[in-house]
Amino acid sequence: MTGRPAFPDRTERPRSRRRRAMTMNFAFLHGGGQGSWVWAETIAALHAQGSNDIANVLTLDVPGCGSKRDRRSDDLTLEDVADELIGDIEASGLTDVVLVGHSQAGQAMALMMTRRPRLFRRCIFVSCSIPLPNQSVARMIGDGIRGENPDEVGWPMDPKTTPMEHRYDAMFCNDMDLPTKAAFLGRLGSDQWPLQTYAYTAWNYDGLDAVASTFVLCLRDNILPPAWQNVFAERFGTERTVTIDAGHQVMNTRPHALAEVLLIEAGNNGATVADTL
Repeated sequence: MTGRPAFPDRTERPRSRRRRAMTMNFAFLHGGGQGSWVWAETIAALHAQGSNDIANVLTLDVPGCGSKRDRRSDDLTLEDVADELIGDIEASGLTDVVLVGHSQAGQAMALMMTRRPRLFRRCIFVSCSIPLPNQSVARMIGDGIRGENPDEVGWPMDPKTTPMEHRYDAMFCNDMDLPTKAAFLGRLGSDQWPLQTYAYTAWNYDGLDAVASTFVLCLRDNILPPAWQNVFAERFGTERTVTIDAGHQVMNTRPHALAEVLLIEAGNNGATVADTL
């Protein structure tokens, strides 16, 4: 994997020499506790930067989230979710799709990639996670403070004594200004992935290399620290890792930096960093 320099602030955009000879189809998948609404700033930045490159943009919702918030999803497994999301993409008519996912989305993406590899041009994992085989998401995170158990991601604050709203502030909002934080927290908590997805343990990394992939590592992520993001990137088998100086919600706090990375990586056909930045 090849590391790249972090983008130093919210307004600076890295200079690129992208070739604009192709158009791209993007599909975006949200993480846990969120919906497709979370991508609005990044999609706006994507159109602003790459209006000549983008053919279509599709935002996906897991049952129980976003546009599917009222769906009953208690009986749905992670396989059911992956199959439904594949169906949503196929129903849209899109092919050669650049699939972009955040956080928990990586777990569904891993199944989608192996089920329909020819549907995707590239998969881009934005601070995504995936447990070990026979391990649940809950066991991967653990129930202690970060660093207590080297085999668990851990929490930035003691979950036994810290109210959830305080943990949300520390986990999601550590690089947000006050208006952004207020807007984000005002929407957080209304969306819920199917409960059975958190109990899934049949993880299998075989076949992930059938689709080209990139990992976007967030240097100030207070949910999935950089060291753990590197672990997850290795499990996903990504070809490259790109770093951005941002917290977990990079799509909200650094939308233009993320959009630039997405455009570069979507058009990447094996070029080196020097060819694109």
